[in-house]
Amino acid sequence: MADERKPKRSLTIVFHTSKYTIYSLLISFGGLLFGLDTGCIGPITTMPQFVNYFGSLSATVHGLVVSSILIPAALASFFAGGLSDILGRPRTIGLGGLIFCIGCALEASAQNLGMLFAGRIITGIGEGFFLSTITVYVCEVAPARERGMLCSIQQFMVSFGICAGYFICYGTVKSDETISLAWRLPFALQSFLAMCYSIIGFFVLIQSPRWLEIKGRKEEAAQIWDKLGISSAEREKDSQTAEQDNVTLMEALALSPSLNQHQPQPPRQVNKTNALAMFHRSVLSRTLLAASLMSFQQLSGIDGVLYYAPLLFQSAGLSSSTSSFLASGLSALLMLLITIPAFLYADRWGRRTSALTGGIVISTTMLLIGSLYAADAVHGDRGAGRWVVIVLIYIFALAFSATWAIGLKVFITEIQPLHTRAPATSLAQSCNWVTNWIVAFTTPIMLSEATYSIYFLFGGSTVLAVLLCIFAMPETKGRSLEDIDSEFERRRADKVLNVTSLTRLLARKRLHVRAGSDDQGVELFDGASSSRRS
Repeated sequence: MADERKPKRSLTIVFHTSKYTIYSLLISFGGLLFGLDTGCIGPITTMPQFVNYFGSLSATVHGLVVSSILIPAALASFFAGGLSDILGRPRTIGLGGLIFCIGCALEASAQNLGMLFAGRIITGIGEGFFLSTITVYVCEVAPARERGMLCSIQQFMVSFGICAGYFICYGTVKSDETISLAWRLPFALQSFLAMCYSIIGFFVLIQSPRWLEIKGRKEEAAQIWDKLGISSAEREKDSQTAEQDNVTLMEALALSPSLNQHQPQPPRQVNKTNALAMFHRSVLSRTLLAASLMSFQQLSGIDGVLYYAPLLFQSAGLSSSTSSFLASGLSALLMLLITIPAFLYADRWGRRTSALTGGIVISTTMLLIGSLYAADAVHGDRGAGRWVVIVLIYIFALAFSATWAIGLKVFITEIQPLHTRAPATSLAQSCNWVTNWIVAFTTPIMLSEATYSIYFLFGGSTVLAVLLCIFAMPETKGRSLEDIDSEFERRRADKVLNVTSLTRLLARKRLHVRAGSDDQGVELFDGASSSRRS
């Protein structure tokens, strides 16, 4: 009964004054910057003031303007993990915020498209540095019982930023069509907020105690744990659980001498980081799982919807810029509202349940919209089809915000061992941004050619993601990071033992065939497997 009551305390944690809650809130402020850019860039590029200043953009150039932030973000994210292992999480975040500030300042003062592109490229570099580091930091400072909720604050800030971005643009677009301040002001606001975030990273946040431990600075780590408000009893509990699991794992592997070459090192014995270690066979499956899930998160179409919401609503019949902006702002507001219970209950719903439920709803909505367009049932001036599309877009956005936006980012960080957590999470975020670029660049082109095609792409990709979650995604809620690591090591050991047993079985069968033996008493498993089965 005590275990069942534990998650309920997470609902009140946001009101506590524990240091780990405060630092989680401060670092999650970076989600607001990402949300503001996502919420602003689509409306900005369709503003009459923007069009009057830069001229009408083709579908290709429009896609490039919106997506030009993403490839630099992907490249920066790829190196952010190694950088944060060297500088520490807070300094990497502070550096990213500073670069983001400079990029937004260039965008706000752009005199031509070249200057705008340069600003977005620099902004992307900063975004790549800080955004992929946020979840790593929160995971490392938060206790297991509240980790899901605290990590999900970032997504709440993203949703808040998207909502704020839409309504800021909704307010500025109503100004005179000759005033460029309508599109410059949102960029200038992002630049100011990024400078504040940079100051937080450099001067307010403290180092992650787990980062200090991996650097061999045990005494400093213990002091930071005390400062965060994590009791020594809770830390020892996590440590003892991991050590017991590692002992069990080593004993199981020791039963078969032929498996010594596969024997992994216990996570707590690792005392240094190496970016290439995430590709070692002992953790490669986790690295690939994280990268795949983050790629599928974008192939669901969420940023295609967020970036081009005004275009999507215009194609569904809301032709004026004001009405399409208002519809986009309403969808962002609903996403913000649904995110509140989603992150509060993140540690009760679980990562796997959230991923499967969300994936089913997301794929269904996308496939239904594609079918309506393919059947020519959507007309901008008549019929019920356009309203069905609008409602389905809302359902899609709500389902994503309540499930995939929350659970997947937490999960892909939780499953990584300490020595590869930062680089593997950064690689996954990098894959997310590369896929995001593909979606952002192709969406306006596919909308102009065959509207239904983009929805079928999103829906089909999500179906594949659901299948991946069914077969490869364990539940991790409420478990310590060390315990999760040990569980994956046990699974890997089981696979190695099963493969070895099967190989020996086939080899024995071949020997019996060659010898012409009729003996049917072939032992199916060796002594190690029998011991494990008993």
